[in-house]
Amino acid sequence: MTSATNVKKITLKNGLRVLLVPRPAMLAATVLILVRAGSEYETKPLSGISHFLEHMTFKGTKRRPRPGMIAHELAALGAQSNAFTDQEYTGYYAKVRAEKFPEIFDIVSDLYLDPVFDPGEIDKERGVIIQEINMYEDDLPAKAQEVLQRLVYGDQPAGWDVGGDKKVIGRLTRDDFMKYRGKHYVGAGTVVVVAGKFPEAATLRMIEARFGALSRGSAVRKPATTERQSSPRVKLHFRKADQAHLAIAFRAFDMFDERRYALRVAADVLGGGMSSRLFMRIREEMGAAYYVGAGTDLSLDHGVFGISAGVDHGKIGEAMKGIFAECARMRDEEVPAKELRKSKDHILGNLMLGLETSDDLASFYGSQEIFGRKVLSPEAYAAKINRVTASEIRAAVRAVFGEDRLNAAIVGPYRDPRAFLKLMKLGRRKA
Repeated sequence: MTSATNVKKITLKNGLRVLLVPRPAMLAATVLILVRAGSEYETKPLSGISHFLEHMTFKGTKRRPRPGMIAHELAALGAQSNAFTDQEYTGYYAKVRAEKFPEIFDIVSDLYLDPVFDPGEIDKERGVIIQEINMYEDDLPAKAQEVLQRLVYGDQPAGWDVGGDKKVIGRLTRDDFMKYRGKHYVGAGTVVVVAGKFPEAATLRMIEARFGALSRGSAVRKPATTERQSSPRVKLHFRKADQAHLAIAFRAFDMFDERRYALRVAADVLGGGMSSRLFMRIREEMGAAYYVGAGTDLSLDHGVFGISAGVDHGKIGEAMKGIFAECARMRDEEVPAKELRKSKDHILGNLMLGLETSDDLASFYGSQEIFGRKVLSPEAYAAKINRVTASEIRAAVRAVFGEDRLNAAIVGPYRDPRAFLKLMKLGRRKA
């Protein structure tokens, strides 16, 4: 057992990692289970199985075999619960008032450990999954991100949509689920996080009792992501809509790179809220967009610095020029001290306010541990952000903001990408 800043980490004999994050002053407790299974671990014939499997865990377990039983129990406890699938992991969680924690732990561990995958329910859920995919087709900002992901990474797992391929969804069988789960849902690939107000000793005994028999198999390594690019690229998705949706990505680096803190601050300076450079220029000065922002998305072996905006059709060219001018300014000039301080306070203020809830606290620690990163406390993370200098920001940005790393996806009433390629310029670098 290891402990730091009131967070205890325990590794069971089967390799399962446990994080206990006690906060006795809280009124609620959260259990979060994360597993290394996501779209980047899939093959073409199984595209979408990670997400489909997540849905199926709620459809029945050995002790709760009928659909709806889990949902009714959670509702009766007044719990908040959900599950999610990302490119590199899947998560299951529930939050409840502290005195009801043993009950939600029993439910969430049950759906994780003992789903039955009833063939009849699999057939019913196919339609639900396909409707979810269709829903995101009509969510144009999300569609722009999907088109961008495919443009950046191409036809490999990092470029595939988490929802999967509709044809694959239509033919997955119970045997597919059992084999995939047996391969990925193993002790070494799983993290259990409990955060908030809970009895520590009793909780650890419950975890050992429920998860001790989980398979000792090795955690699966995902296929390496291949990246190739030498010039700017644009991908259009034609859609008649009242607003064009623009998604931009510069290839960056992975989540283990120490420059990630500088790049995180750069993203806030550029597009982190209503006082950011992009918001002030593109929305307030130009009146060209309703939403505009920037952020980083760094993964196990790849990453991007992203910018997104919902843009007036008639002003999209002007908006793109403005965005790239601000990118060039970030690349060529150091951020003034006052603006740098403001962005650091903005990042850390939002972080600390979010960590007042047990579910965000569990996610903060669990999302670090699942990838095998050194787990930082909020205070240690804040120190990393506070130590970022203007020269480090410029160095990180200069490494990322290159036209040979630049990609843009646009959803709107456009058919000719050449007109947009002409706009994909940051200008010459200053020394």
